[in-house]
Amino acid sequence: MTAPTVRLTDLRFAWPGQAPLLAIDRFELAQKERLFLRGPSGSGKSTLLGLIAGVLDGGQGEIRVMDEDIGQMSGSGRDQVRADHLGVIFQMFNLVPYLSVVQNVILPCRFSKRRLRQVQENGGAEVEAKRLLERIGLDDEALQARNVTELSVGQQQRVAAARALIGGPSLVIADEPTSALDSDARDRFIELLSEEASQTGAALLFVSHDSSLAPLFDRAVDLAEINGAAG
Repeated sequence: MTAPTVRLTDLRFAWPGQAPLLAIDRFELAQKERLFLRGPSGSGKSTLLGLIAGVLDGGQGEIRVMDEDIGQMSGSGRDQVRADHLGVIFQMFNLVPYLSVVQNVILPCRFSKRRLRQVQENGGAEVEAKRLLERIGLDDEALQARNVTELSVGQQQRVAAARALIGGPSLVIADEPTSALDSDARDRFIELLSEEASQTGAALLFVSHDSSLAPLFDRAVDLAEINGAAG
């Protein structure tokens, strides 16, 4: 049996002084699976992604990513797992404002030897960054050289996606990644994520409140159905 990319067991989380937000007895994301996780604003979707990505601490229970129990790791240990294996499209993008578009995209390769080796097989980090940017409709060389602060919100969102995909991560996590895109751009964006994930064998965990996107994925899960703290 192959271990799932993500496995949560008896996960519990509450912000200090607040009622429990997450109570998930069991949740799994299989290798190479494309999963759509839906839920309204405030339901705990972003918190759940933060725990899986290792950027949040304080949850109880077991959080296994790439068969590593990241809940028991130090902050630096979680950071390394994320750098090597995860591509995260944050809701607020988290782009570096003083870097160019291309520099932002290749940033993960500076923190992971695994991802650096992967891009070197494809011609180098800059070549791979420009390939991904072209795939998402940002192929203008002048635009690629700009600081990300000069781009529109929709363009910044696509730069964040290219950064998440570079270096062949094992898991791509996308937190409301299409909120600034129109319907045509949204569908192309999801198609790109799915194709790039399939090429590298990555699992895709896509979170949104927009239920109309669910048919584009292998499986759809409503957070309220697995979260005992809901309601």
